[in-house]
Amino acid sequence: MNLKEERKTKIGVRVIISLSMILIFCAFGSDEEYESTKKNKPNIVIIVSDDQGYGDSSFQDQHPDEISTPAIDQLAASGMVFTNGYASGYVCAPTRAGLLTGRYQQRFGFYRASDSRQGLPINEKTIAQYLKEEGYTTGIFGKWHLGLEYDYRPLQRGFDQFYGFLGHGAHSYFDLSCSTEDKHGCIYRNNEIINDEGYLTDVLAEESVNFIDKQAKSAAPFFLYLPFNAVHWPLHAPDADIARFNTGDKDRDIMLGMLYRMDIAIAKVVDKLKETGQYENTLLFYFSDNGGAAKINANNAPLRDFKQSTYEGGIRVPFIISWPKTISPGKSDEPVISLDILPTILDVIGKELPKDRLFDGRSIVSVINRTLNEPLHDQLVWDGDEDKWAIRQGDFKLVKNKQGDIELYNLKNDIGESNNIISSNASIAEKLHADYDKWRSEMGTPMGSK
Repeated sequence: MNLKEERKTKIGVRVIISLSMILIFCAFGSDEEYESTKKNKPNIVIIVSDDQGYGDSSFQDQHPDEISTPAIDQLAASGMVFTNGYASGYVCAPTRAGLLTGRYQQRFGFYRASDSRQGLPINEKTIAQYLKEEGYTTGIFGKWHLGLEYDYRPLQRGFDQFYGFLGHGAHSYFDLSCSTEDKHGCIYRNNEIINDEGYLTDVLAEESVNFIDKQAKSAAPFFLYLPFNAVHWPLHAPDADIARFNTGDKDRDIMLGMLYRMDIAIAKVVDKLKETGQYENTLLFYFSDNGGAAKINANNAPLRDFKQSTYEGGIRVPFIISWPKTISPGKSDEPVISLDILPTILDVIGKELPKDRLFDGRSIVSVINRTLNEPLHDQLVWDGDEDKWAIRQGDFKLVKNKQGDIELYNLKNDIGESNNIISSNASIAEKLHADYDKWRSEMGTPMGSK
């Protein structure tokens, strides 16, 4: 059977229920639903967009008139929107390393996008590995960006199935053949290089839908990781999709066509979950791997700056958690970060975090069920080993920008970071600077300097 035809056409689960999980179901589910979930752990879906602008989703309060993302909006309407949701990196690969481990990627020296060439250290354990231990079938369809050589690839890091490319950041959306000497840009099915055809965003949706369809016939729960490369450069979209937009900026129109196509792909995934009766008990996360990129004319309104920046436009992202059976729709202003996804998943399925390593992510369960009575995080930190960094505590955020200036902002009053208040708040700035220095001293040696 060829690939096009294929597109057309355990093990027991441990029952360890945490207090937080009990709180969720007491708050939002009946006793019958709670007992059912103990026996039937939720499916897990993580969808990651690439370089998407903060304002480039129509569920956001402030977005350009030309933006319409009905599938993403549906996820927002069915779950919880985090207005202070962050990626752990201001470029692609570091965020992915933090996401899959639940740890600041800097702890193991993963600071820059180029660290993806070396890869996620072998002694770091991924979400997929934890979930396989609990009987989940695991699949990734999209952009890996966490290691090129055999031992660093998805099937060696806990995934049962892989369709996508290993690296680097960008990939053609139209050319899915392998005609280059750099095999890392080729399309892989599992560990084999293949030649394929189609528009890549559509193909990733098809592969994900096929995975869901097959898992619907299995008693085991599944983990689907869908890291799109959309809307990352290069600017490639079908002509008909581009023609839907007329902003006066051709590059922006192409990016909007790419976003339109990704939204359709997300709709296909959600529709398949509904068709197979799995939607209600699927815990789904959606976020962008960093802020919108200037190179693709993303819109990060009302935030300052773009990808590759420690201002909010580089790190604050669209961030949604949906679980229709359990989560009451709403919004939260609590600062959360992509590192929190792994601890949240393990909390929900009743698996304790291992004690053999330090996790920086925190379970968001208490935010979801509205029982949080103290900040989820005391502080959040961003650093790409490029002499620019940021640290946030409460409403205050200290930034060292690429020009070397140290600035302090109150994000509650100044989300656009336009009013530097460091001169009138020197003691706060000094404390945050000292806290950053301490944090950095606890991180690993950058891979690039080894």
